Amino acid sequence: MMSMAPLVRYAGIWLAQIRYSTVREMMFKSNFILWIIVELAWFALHLSFIQFLYLQVNTVAGWSKWEMVLLVSTNHLVQQIFQTFLMINLTKLPELIRTGKLDFFLAQPAPAQFLVSTRNFEPGSVVNTLVAAIVCVVAIAHLNMRLSGAGLLVFPTLVAFGVLIHYALLLMLMSLAFWMTRAQGFINAYYNVFQIARLPREAFSGVTRIAFTWAVPLLLIANVPARTLLYGLNGLDLAGMACATAILLALSRVVFQAGLRRYGSASS
Repeated sequence: MMSMAPLVRYAGIWLAQIRYSTVREMMFKSNFILWIIVELAWFALHLSFIQFLYLQVNTVAGWSKWEMVLLVSTNHLVQQIFQTFLMINLTKLPELIRTGKLDFFLAQPAPAQFLVSTRNFEPGSVVNTLVAAIVCVVAIAHLNMRLSGAGLLVFPTLVAFGVLIHYALLLMLMSLAFWMTRAQGFINAYYNVFQIARLPREAFSGVTRIAFTWAVPLLLIANVPARTLLYGLNGLDLAGMACATAILLALSRVVFQAGLRRYGSASS
């Protein structure tokens, strides 16, 4: 029971921060609604492109239209969960470092990485998360799939792994602000690069496929959960995604802690 105490305390802190962020966001309802509309418009644009593309071809890299819809909606689901809980915080890290406001987090009786990663919550993305989940269900219905119980149980875990991969990669990028005067440009770069996650892994070959599967494992984020629903459990994919998630999380913590030591040295 004692070992669970820190987890319970952190969960309490996180829930309190979520409540505070939600109340604050509801004070600006027009911004809340506009954010939902913009994200839904982008998602609709992606789905419309798929519809147009499959008017010309039957398959893309071996994926049928509704299989591609499942892949894109799975990626959108992962992305929206990431934006809801984590991305909104990580993008603010360079500004915290530049202004010295990170000192506030270092003075709190909780790990700085936890506080920096969870302080804010984006309620607007919750709506888009639900829409992505609904589109996943619609795609499954059109595919007439008979899903195994194991596949359904593993899918949420794989989605969580995808969220954590996004988190680790962006945390490492934003931690470069400890060494660089301006690291804000990396946010735009990441927005562009993570669009690779919604593409079929089979569309890549050679060095590019290896790089985006294992070095920067964006092709695992949506491909593995979607393929698990389509074809059942694949031990190699599951083990690879679990290992990639664990390694990236450990590496991101090392980079962040190294940055904190440099920040502390500069502050003193």
